[in-house]
Amino acid sequence: MRKKNNMASFLSKLIIAGVLGGIIFIYNSQMFERDLPTIEIQNSGYWNLKKPLTLSMADSSGIKSYSVVLINGDKRIALSNEQFLQPKTELDLSIEAPKHLFNTKEKNIKIEVVVNDASQWDFFSGNTASASVSMIVDKKRPFLSNVTNSYGIRKGGSALVVFKASDENLNALYLETNTGKRFNPQPFYKEGYYASLVAWSVLEKTFRVNIIAKDKAGNISKASVPFHLKSKKYRVSKIKLSDRFLNGKIAQLADIYEETQGVEDSIEQFKIINEDVRAKNEILIHEITSKVSDNMIKRLPIRPFYPLKNAAVVASFGDHRLYYYKGEKVSESYHLGLDLASVKMGDIKTQNPAIVVHAAENGIYGNMPILHHGMGLYTLYGHCSSMNVQEGDSIKGNTLVANSGRSGYAMGDHLHFGVLVQGVEVRPEEWMDKQWIKLNIENVMSNAKQIINR
Repeated sequence: MRKKNNMASFLSKLIIAGVLGGIIFIYNSQMFERDLPTIEIQNSGYWNLKKPLTLSMADSSGIKSYSVVLINGDKRIALSNEQFLQPKTELDLSIEAPKHLFNTKEKNIKIEVVVNDASQWDFFSGNTASASVSMIVDKKRPFLSNVTNSYGIRKGGSALVVFKASDENLNALYLETNTGKRFNPQPFYKEGYYASLVAWSVLEKTFRVNIIAKDKAGNISKASVPFHLKSKKYRVSKIKLSDRFLNGKIAQLADIYEETQGVEDSIEQFKIINEDVRAKNEILIHEITSKVSDNMIKRLPIRPFYPLKNAAVVASFGDHRLYYYKGEKVSESYHLGLDLASVKMGDIKTQNPAIVVHAAENGIYGNMPILHHGMGLYTLYGHCSSMNVQEGDSIKGNTLVANSGRSGYAMGDHLHFGVLVQGVEVRPEEWMDKQWIKLNIENVMSNAKQIINR
């Protein structure tokens, strides 16, 4: 009797152990995994029906089936569904909108996705996940119309564009050149109208610009700006480097800049300063001067700039400088400002109100105040001996900004005067010319207002 009881007890324990083992196996086996499939729907909240709806799904045990349904009012429209004999661990879908949906007037739709995996969990029925997103159907492109613009633009120069843009779901608005440079417009005069200064870089052979408007659904409108292009040749200067210059000014700068530490060769020092340090300094300048306000403006009151009284031009804008040492070309650069010289430590003044956006040393430019005059128009003052403004100052016209000097990469006391439009260096001569400002800025804005008021 005792043997029978022991045997029964043993069998009971064996059964219990088997059941527990089975439970543990099922609980830990990949065949019986319990993780829900993941679903990701690429969704901005808007759909123009032209671009495919993209979504992805994944599951470790494999996707056995899925369905994608569009709910339009009280209608359920099957967009896609599949069952797989060989489950897929990952699946990316690109689903075209059904043609009849283009005729719908319903703006609000819903996308519903259901995915079932190949797990044996839940009595072999697997795990089921669902996801849904609500979308607004927007098939209409933004409205875009050019109001007026400067008649022409010169290579290395600036121009003004005024246009109208509207869309209830407007997402992006900018002007883009043939080289990919973007200019951000500023609201102008009345709601729905915009104005932007644009610039043709002296480094680019030709110039085209389009106004581009995008909405949240991905609809895009483009309008070209009909500028008359005016070519201009800039000087190419061949400069011979002397040992005196290399062992003097360059050696002095090489002791200062971290990029030249440990470099003994004077020609290599010059190349690093003229190319690498210059590029680093210009990146900072372009970052500072690329910003434009999004506040509405009605005018850009600019008087001609004349920063240094009784100054002579000692170096022109746009010069392409080629440097030679013992007959061999060793480096090159572009001079993207106007060098002016008068008396030592001459007073540098601005004729226009501004916000000081930078007032510190910047490598080869030395002490360098930068002023913002509105609409992405900036002026830069390089090689100063002293600065009389601080970053954040709001200054009036005829304010003493700094004094000329020879800080940075300068051989003699002078002012490097730069003008930039949203990060692009432009010809200072235009902004020093009263007639040019009248024709290309004042008259364009005045004409735009007359057109808008009709």
